[in-house]
Amino acid sequence: MVPMISLADVRAALERIAPYTVRTPLTALAGGPWLKLESLQVTGSFKARGAFNHVLALQAECAGGVITASSGNHGKAIAYVAKTLGLRAVVVVPEDVVAPKADAITALGAELIRHGIYSTERVAYAQQLAAQRKLHYVPPYDDPLIIAGQGTAGLEMVDQCPNVEVVYVPVSGGGLISGVALAVKALRPHARVIGVEPAGLQRFARSRAAGKPVVLDGGETIADGLRVLTPGKLTWEVTARTVDGFVSVTDQEIVAAARRALLDVRVVVEPSGATSVAAALKVSNANPATTVAVVSGGNAEPDFLKRLLEAA
Repeated sequence: MVPMISLADVRAALERIAPYTVRTPLTALAGGPWLKLESLQVTGSFKARGAFNHVLALQAECAGGVITASSGNHGKAIAYVAKTLGLRAVVVVPEDVVAPKADAITALGAELIRHGIYSTERVAYAQQLAAQRKLHYVPPYDDPLIIAGQGTAGLEMVDQCPNVEVVYVPVSGGGLISGVALAVKALRPHARVIGVEPAGLQRFARSRAAGKPVVLDGGETIADGLRVLTPGKLTWEVTARTVDGFVSVTDQEIVAAARRALLDVRVVVEPSGATSVAAALKVSNANPATTVAVVSGGNAEPDFLKRLLEAA
């Protein structure tokens, strides 16, 4: 049975994580949407919200140490949580993990293990290691406590933009959009929540069209944090009830959106975080005053930033 997650769960998560996280700002992009800057969250992405909520809610289970699988940002968040709370941490990342993310994880004291490319490969390996080493496995997205934690960004957003009408959210496994959509729809039922996927990895859009979760064979995208091949079991159920639709953006549109954020508002946005901005900018008749794009992270590698500046 799929566990239900309520607005009360999200509010409880906000109270639980408040001493350890920050309330990220809402910044206007001239001629574009409001930007919910999760890039300014501790560890540089929204992931700290869910990570803290999960570990704090299950402190007894996590006492012997934690392990997770991540493309980088969730792993960095778990490493930060573990260091903050005095726990051992192991993070399984893809073999082509972005160097700054890998360096940040090890700098926080976590053990880093490279394995595979796609999420399914590293999740299976992390779960295997969890059993072998007697560590608590912290899912990257398909978990009620993770989703409730990510939903706290949605609570803040509605408070910051009470008249919000449309919210664009980057989508990979679906933890962020599930939590944000739960919070936004509970507080603003008529607001539309739109998931944004890379053009080469439309796992939620294709699953919705098929009426059931599908597994992609693979796909290429500059957005290294959005490479999950299939929706999570729980996130599939939550998004089916709360998300109005899914759209896709190309790598070229992602780069253009990241460049605009950097040059216009001096905000560093990693490719995954720029997908929502790219989608919002494609809508010519959007009302900027009531549109929010969730910038999920700002852990961009130096070569990507150099590319943005050289093309300016």
